[in-house]
Amino acid sequence: MSDEIVFYTNPMSRGRIVRWMLEEVGQPYRTVVLDWATNANKSPEYLAVNPMGKVPAVVHGDTVVTECAAICAYLADAFPDAKLAPPHGSKLRGPYYRWLFFGAGPIEQAVAFGAMKIDVPEEQRAMVGFGSMSDVLDTLEGALEGREYLVGDSFTAADLYIAAHLSWGMDFGTIEKRPVYQAYVARLLARPAEKRASEIDDGLIAAAQAQPA
Repeated sequence: MSDEIVFYTNPMSRGRIVRWMLEEVGQPYRTVVLDWATNANKSPEYLAVNPMGKVPAVVHGDTVVTECAAICAYLADAFPDAKLAPPHGSKLRGPYYRWLFFGAGPIEQAVAFGAMKIDVPEEQRAMVGFGSMSDVLDTLEGALEGREYLVGDSFTAADLYIAAHLSWGMDFGTIEKRPVYQAYVARLLARPAEKRASEIDDGLIAAAQAQPA
């Protein structure tokens, strides 16, 4: 079985999160860019990888992983030498999973509802996983207050995932700019792996835009 990592993405997608994760892992990988203009993500070949037709996806040998948080968790465990997750058996695994999936659940849901201008009445907030945007933002702010990282004293995939969402949300106005968030994001976006990842994806975007119509 080949252990090659194949990364399916588009630089204008959540695939940027996984690109950053792959650069942190530091293992060789092959990128397959799916062109939105040609509906490459709906081709039979790609639907065999992810029937949802969404990116990103990672194929590692015979293992297929979709969904950004799942990919980050998988890569952290598949390559423990990168130290992107607390070791198995550590009590820090609990908060690590908590914040990784807080990003995939409450943060993503709250931002999506806000972008669609859906205001959940207070009496119905128990029906949605995030409660309210203020609940989400206040909870995350409390977790980051006075801390460099979310889990223990080291950077993990949970930080990567949360920082990516905060960065995008603050840039696009879907997440309130709070000083704690801004300081946290600035620290993490200064990481060499994130800079490499952004340079790669920004280069792909620039190359696509330079193509004749």
